[in-house]
Amino acid sequence: MINNIKTVFSIKDLENLSGIKAHTIRIWEKRYNVLEPMRTDTNIRFYNLQNLQKLLNITLLHEYGYKISKIATYPEEKIPQLVREIISKKNSQNYAITSFKMAMMNFDQELFFNTFDWLISEKTFKEVFKEHFLPLLKELGLLWQSETITPANEHFMSHLIKQKILIYTEALQIRKPTKTDRIFVLSLPLNEIHQIGLLYLQYEILDKGYKTIYLGESMPIENLQDLTKQFENITFVSFMTIQPDRSVINQYVKSMGQKLLQKNNEIWLMGQMVEHIDQKGLNERIRIFDSMEETINMI
Repeated sequence: MINNIKTVFSIKDLENLSGIKAHTIRIWEKRYNVLEPMRTDTNIRFYNLQNLQKLLNITLLHEYGYKISKIATYPEEKIPQLVREIISKKNSQNYAITSFKMAMMNFDQELFFNTFDWLISEKTFKEVFKEHFLPLLKELGLLWQSETITPANEHFMSHLIKQKILIYTEALQIRKPTKTDRIFVLSLPLNEIHQIGLLYLQYEILDKGYKTIYLGESMPIENLQDLTKQFENITFVSFMTIQPDRSVINQYVKSMGQKLLQKNNEIWLMGQMVEHIDQKGLNERIRIFDSMEETINMI
């Protein structure tokens, strides 16, 4: 039985999801009656999914110049109608994020696919990922940390994004590599499960014409070492989002260098944990990247 799906929200949750301060939401409620919160026995506000949907729509209209005093006079059905009109102009960067959030909260894969299809009709996959998926994923991380969303919400959305990356990656994998001077091996450290960044990086590497070997999560260094017996000029690529722990990360990176840097091999590392790596005296063939963009530029 699933018991961790969120269907009611605090005013802080609404602030986190909409970007509108709780103080402002209260003013909008009191002065313009735009939301109708429910109340606990102790008179604490709480909100349902319909309230959240309405607030996200109002937020979008407000960002496009509609005054809240005017929005408050509209019949209930006019607000989503105006939002659809903004969508039809295909100029709303914020709409896609809002739509993906609602797809996540409602576990609505049809809404996710429709929103993606709308975006991909106007943009390349790279543009959709960088302009919409990356900001969304960063925001989801913050929403999860603040317990605004549950792991079920986050996993649902992450899985759908992974599906899209894999679909577009497969189209590149069937092409013969045009560059044979180097092979990229992509993996994650033990107990590291955050694959989306690595999956997308594989897409970029394939698009540049290189061969990739994708090994995925929780890959021991010893298993990576096996590939050095079969291939030359390997670039080992790894994301360190939550692992290795900062207390052992320097020893881990040192071990990678000792076991993987035969011949002309390189190691590329990125992710939020790399800030804990002591780069003093680091082997010059171990590269630390601060961002996805920086890594892509090096391919």
